This record gives sequence, structure tokens and C-alpha cells, in this order.
Amino acid sequence: MKDWENDKRWSDRFLPEIKRELGNFLMCEPKQEEDSLRNTDLIVIGFDSVRIACRIRKHKYLSEYGDQFTIRAGRASGNKTELTKIVEGWGDYLFYGFCDEHENKLFHWKIIDLKVFRLWFNRQIVRNQGVPPGDYKPNKDGKSKLAGFDVREMPPEAVAKEYTVQTVKLRAVN
Repeated sequence: MKDWENDKRWSDRFLPEIKRELGNFLMCEPKQEEDSLRNTDLIVIGFDSVRIACRIRKHKYLSEYGDQFTIRAGRASGNKTELTKIVEGWGDYLFYGFCDEHENKLFHWKIIDLKVFRLWFNRQIVRNQGVPPGDYKPNKDGKSKLAGFDVREMPPEAVAKEYTVQTVKLRAVN
């Protein structure tokens, strides 16, 4: 079995939780007039398909890379990468998260608005005289290259939503 198939199977187990969170993000309660005049209790953002890329990383990477997201930016095969597809205009959002220490559920995640990212990315190329932004490194498999992007360098609206599970420590009652 290929490495990417193993990685995909590992991350796909978080899809039910991702779908719940994205549902909360993409649906909202309408103004009162929508309910009273148009029989509308919930509104889904947009009329067309909303394309969402999802990537989950292990918890051990959160402390070092929590303000960053990485996407594949090069393949030895020459096949299109996630970065190429995003720059070409594909994808509306990127759900980027870290699982908990036990790899059972999501711990920290953010939703990146890819329209904002694309605009920022292209402006940075112009500003840097053709050099694309990001920190580019070979992936551990040696067959691809990843690009890391720090959200603190982007416009604030690039992060459409962010969430971290709050851990509560209970004190023992005597």
C-alpha cells in the first residue's frame, strides 16, 4: 500500500468531526424576516458547491507549527500538487487541524479562506520579484516537497475560523 493511502486512511477517520465543524461554519441562522417571510430557519453559505480541502496533523507538531499550515508544493512525478491546484483557483477553504494526543479527535483547527490566501500568495510573488512565499522543505518520504505558510504573515481574514479544545483540570474534592 502506498504511503499516501495510509496517510489518507489515517486522516479520513476525522472526517465526521470535520463535517460537523464545517456545518457550523457554513450554516447560519438568518435574520428574523427570512424565517417569518420565507420559511427559513438556517441558511447555507453560497449557492454553488463549496470545495474544502482537509488536512490533519499529529498533536506532536502543534507546539511548533500551530500558526502554520503546510500543503504539498512539489512531486517527483511532476503531478499537480495541492499548491498548484489552489493557485489555479481550485478550492474555497482549507480545514487544517491537529488531532489530540491520543489521535482520537480534533484538538486545534483553523479554516483558511483560500480566496484570501490566493490573493496574498500572488501579491507576495510580485512583491518578492517572482519568488513565491512560504518555507519549502522536502517531505520525509523524499518523493515530494511541502510548503509551510505562517498565518501571522497573512491578512487576518485569511483565517476564517479557528478553534482549540479547552482542557479543564478538575480539582479533587475531599
